[in-house]
Amino acid sequence: MPAKKVLFVTSNRIGDCVISSGVIREIARQVPGAEITVACGRPPAPFFRSAPGVERVIVLDKKKAAGHWVDLWKQVVGTHWAMVIDIRGSALAWLLRADRRVVYSRKWETGLPKVEMVTRLMGAAEPLEPEIFLDDKARAEAAAVIDPRLAARPGPGPILALAPIAHQPGKSWPADRWGELVGRLMEEPRFAGWRFMAVGGPGDHAPAAPALETAGDRAIDFVGKGDILASAAAIDRATLFLGNDSGLMHVSAALGRPTLGLFGPTEWWLYGPRGPRTAIAASNPVRGEFAPIEALTVDRVFEAVLALYDAHLG
Repeated sequence: MPAKKVLFVTSNRIGDCVISSGVIREIARQVPGAEITVACGRPPAPFFRSAPGVERVIVLDKKKAAGHWVDLWKQVVGTHWAMVIDIRGSALAWLLRADRRVVYSRKWETGLPKVEMVTRLMGAAEPLEPEIFLDDKARAEAAAVIDPRLAARPGPGPILALAPIAHQPGKSWPADRWGELVGRLMEEPRFAGWRFMAVGGPGDHAPAAPALETAGDRAIDFVGKGDILASAAAIDRATLFLGNDSGLMHVSAALGRPTLGLFGPTEWWLYGPRGPRTAIAASNPVRGEFAPIEALTVDRVFEAVLALYDAHLG
């Protein structure tokens, strides 16, 4: 009997793909033995290359006049789908032959954290916790950058991963403060001998530069060194993670690393890092109120990093 086919249309953003990644395991529970096709944006596409049950990943590059949706429809219209799941809430699911359709709509936005919202959308019995599906290729790419840096400066060398970037306006803590923070941490006894690893995409060198310059020979530069799964493998080598509200923050939390997320005028109660080993430092920690991320001081972030360390490593 042929395997049942499931189409999972997910986001073009890394963070949203991580938040909804628990859907992959839930598909296997609801449609045992399913062969899954994932459609997503180019940046998060590597996440799914080794995900269980995924036989195909279709990259959606945005085109004018919704041309990307037409391209996707042409690639999937010839299949009879056991289930179509569309996190993006497009009309695509209604234009395909499918036994069941699960389509996101605004009615699901009820003030719940996004993981819980996706769980309800899927009708799952337990929370669909995010998961990162690392593979040997990603681990090798991370090791090729990290291991030579560790060897160049022998020592205990735990790694604090830093993600000083966020691609949406207002989410990035000023670059010079990252440099100042690293300087403070290098003088802190808890972080004696630690390495400071900046992680980001090809265009993120400028925000990471002050932190890397301050760290000197204790720096590891993983900015633009691989795709998002290689970056995830690098973060998996870290002992702590500190980053802006970004996809990499969600990656770290999903990997189970102690994670501190920095928040400005965004909804930390909806988009904060998920899990028991996570914390936030917000420019305004009162739910429903907002302040620019520039209001978040180095002192506050420094104290939050120490609190994260004491809670999980002390």
